[in-house]
Amino acid sequence: MKPVLFRFAFTDKELMRFEADHLPHFYDKLHLHPELQITLILKSEGTFIAGDYIGSFKPGDIFIIGSNLPHVMRNTDAYFEGKKNMRAESLSLFTNEQLFQDQFLNYKETQVLKKFLDRAKFGLKVEGDTKTMLTSLMWKLKTATGFDKFMQLFEILKLLSESKTTRVLNKHLNAEAYSEKEGKRMMDVFQFTFNESHRVITIDEVASIAHMSTTAFCRYFKTHTRKTYIEFLNEIRINNACMMLQKEDAAVTEVCYQVGFNNLSNFNRAFKK
Repeated sequence: MKPVLFRFAFTDKELMRFEADHLPHFYDKLHLHPELQITLILKSEGTFIAGDYIGSFKPGDIFIIGSNLPHVMRNTDAYFEGKKNMRAESLSLFTNEQLFQDQFLNYKETQVLKKFLDRAKFGLKVEGDTKTMLTSLMWKLKTATGFDKFMQLFEILKLLSESKTTRVLNKHLNAEAYSEKEGKRMMDVFQFTFNESHRVITIDEVASIAHMSTTAFCRYFKTHTRKTYIEFLNEIRINNACMMLQKEDAAVTEVCYQVGFNNLSNFNRAFKK
């Protein structure tokens, strides 16, 4: 799969790019970029996919997305209905890829930073005291200029390089090469699953979305995601259930059927797993 490749138009004089997003919903296409990304979620919720990781995101979460890690933050369906009171907001920092050339990372003093960047390639979620401190630094960076901006950037990198409370999201890095056609195919499968996970889905049906035979699709999906399609589908459903159970005063049995499971036993088994 070759997800959409983003290229940030850094000038020769920029070390980083800072973005404050205020949108109806976040960009919902699988994509990647060579820059390190640090994102603080301010408003909205949904499903976060990074590599083979699937989980939820909510206000206050901070994610670190390493160089060329395919990812997407897909808001819940309500954010696609055009309601004016539903907004997705975040603060994001993108570093210029030229900042971390090999020569810079070969110095003795930068070895701790090199180790952090290697971990970031697997995707990280920031937790604990680091999350509190990083949130404050991201807000300060929003208004920083000139040399203060430079100092804020390296204060953030120092904090993350020394932190003991960043959680790795992926167990593996998928080194499979993806073509443009395969990228669209996988995104079609993801989009179909996001939209239809509340109902019964057959493997034959989703294979037809990918324009493949059932056998070929099963092999293809497992190769590129390191999980079966049913495992992926259940992760999406359980993630939706978790968000519903945290927000709504709904019975577990009701949530079970709303997210797409056909009986409570299967739901309980998948939830515990």
